[in-house]
Amino acid sequence: MSHGNEVPMSWTWYDGRWLEGNPPLIGPRSHAFWLGTSVFDGARAFEGVAPDLDRHCHRVNASALAVGLAPTLRGEEIIELAEEGRRRFARDAALYIRPSYWGELDDPTLVIGADPASTRFAMTLWEAPMHEPTGISVTLSRFRRPSLECMPTNAKASCLYPNNARAAREARDKGFDNALVLDLLGNVAELASANVFMVKDGVVLTPAANGTYLAGITRARTIDLLRKAGTAVVEKTLRYEDFLEADEMFSTGNYTKVMPIIRFEHRVLEPGPVYRLARRLYWDFAHGG
Repeated sequence: MSHGNEVPMSWTWYDGRWLEGNPPLIGPRSHAFWLGTSVFDGARAFEGVAPDLDRHCHRVNASALAVGLAPTLRGEEIIELAEEGRRRFARDAALYIRPSYWGELDDPTLVIGADPASTRFAMTLWEAPMHEPTGISVTLSRFRRPSLECMPTNAKASCLYPNNARAAREARDKGFDNALVLDLLGNVAELASANVFMVKDGVVLTPAANGTYLAGITRARTIDLLRKAGTAVVEKTLRYEDFLEADEMFSTGNYTKVMPIIRFEHRVLEPGPVYRLARRLYWDFAHGG
């Protein structure tokens, strides 16, 4: 438990209780531990707001169904738990809010599948400072995003992230912050940890959602805000070569929200006017503007 006026760094709700710190919830026989049946979602709270919290809390249930789990809470109940958890921190604390499901027991009829009736749920919140929009550098990865025929790309499934992580690690080892990842056909899909946008001649371009990556909630919100502000946004098939000719590049994602890309391969890019507009629009939306 917390001591005096100390604010705990992390709280997890599980099985009707709030637990401080990093409680052990999964054992070596848990299905998720050895066969990877776990999904999650991530929302952000900062400056007293939690934009699109409802969408994240509903999406985790869709992800659970996509991998054969059975959601145990309604989206509205998950939202209530997230708000309850937020009250355990300072009002303006920067938090990561992560609802998650996992399979606990084997399904004997599927050999390697999880028993949907054994689905477990946890809600974890921890303090995570917002990143300053100083910009990131990006390089092309040799690794590819799978298609729906290969992996559950229609879910925010934990089993997808080792592939993303090796792309990110490859980029880091080459001296970059993130990686541009292609799909199996060689079209641009996303970054290793965020969705990606480019600007050419004042038009915003972003890869069409083709089922090889999760088209993010922050991505959709940014597209909507830009279009309502009168900026043309086109979702289409894009190639690596298109990004080499971009006037601007930026990323969107729940963890860092809207972030400029200031170096792509050996090209130095300035945080441009469209990026600045997108970030301002998002912050205005988040604060109810």
